[in-house]
Amino acid sequence: MDNRNKQTDPAAARWNERYSNEAFAYGEEPNLFLKEQLSQLPAGKILFPAEGEGRNAVYAAQQGWTVAAFDISQEGKTKAMRLAEKNKVTIQYIVGDLQALDFEEEQFDAIALVFAHFPPNIKSLYHRTLSKYLKKGGTIILEAFSKKHIDYVTANEKVGGPKDIDTLFSVEEIKADFPGYEILELTEKEVELHEGLFHNGTGAVIRFVGRKQ
Repeated sequence: MDNRNKQTDPAAARWNERYSNEAFAYGEEPNLFLKEQLSQLPAGKILFPAEGEGRNAVYAAQQGWTVAAFDISQEGKTKAMRLAEKNKVTIQYIVGDLQALDFEEEQFDAIALVFAHFPPNIKSLYHRTLSKYLKKGGTIILEAFSKKHIDYVTANEKVGGPKDIDTLFSVEEIKADFPGYEILELTEKEVELHEGLFHNGTGAVIRFVGRKQ
């Protein structure tokens, strides 16, 4: 676990502030693309990186998955554990940076990256690291804002998402970050988001589903 003082970490402080409100920043309901994809898989062990307030992890647990999640925000974990208790499910949730966590190689049947926008200088490293934790034959499920989204968030801040184009995704980056995967879906599309307080409106996303070879 990352034992740094989170008060000195600007990113952690920003997310702690966002998650400190009583209302859930992105709602309590799961991401629709994740929900659709999980319905097609047998339940197993799943990891949720950058899981925030736990809406997706809790949903997976409700569907019978054994759930692990992590985030840099302690406030996010507090909300997630409260949501899990409300829904009478159990999730493992760790606060820390990925490189400091003790996950094992080929530990998970699925990894779900739902708007998990890591800083540009580490996002490819994080993707490659996460890939090691996925079993052969396991599934990556990813939905995140595409580079085209910069125009959407500029026009409507309520849709949310990074305003730094290097933090956003392209199809080419996903292909490069997840080599050796059977691509079941890899698309860039316009979507309507209605997720809590901070994802509302029309945006542009990358959707990727890959099976590890």
